[in-house]
Amino acid sequence: MTKPLDPEMFDPVCPSGLMPIRIGDKWAGMIIQCLEEGPRRFSELLVPLRTITPKVLTKSLRALERDGFVVRTVHAGPARHVEYALTPLGRSLLEPLDAARAWAEAHMDALIDARENQ
Repeated sequence: MTKPLDPEMFDPVCPSGLMPIRIGDKWAGMIIQCLEEGPRRFSELLVPLRTITPKVLTKSLRALERDGFVVRTVHAGPARHVEYALTPLGRSLLEPLDAARAWAEAHMDALIDARENQ
């Protein structure tokens, strides 16, 4: 069993939308990060991604699945549920995403200034 996702994983005041490198859409990198520790249910993903709508999360997960980054598994039985997990291809994105996140953190002020000057 994986530990619960931290609700504060993505600080609402952190401008994560400033990430200059995106895989798929605005949310894909954050979804991939949420799946780093193992499979998660849809409702678990909504906790740290608190500003995403269920419709947009569904759309992002489907795109990540289509692109081969995420696998969707339906568990049958009395407590039927669906889990999402990274594929080996999706897991290969973790290191580049970590590097991009570190770069964005180091250049946060310049990124904010650039966006505000537009």
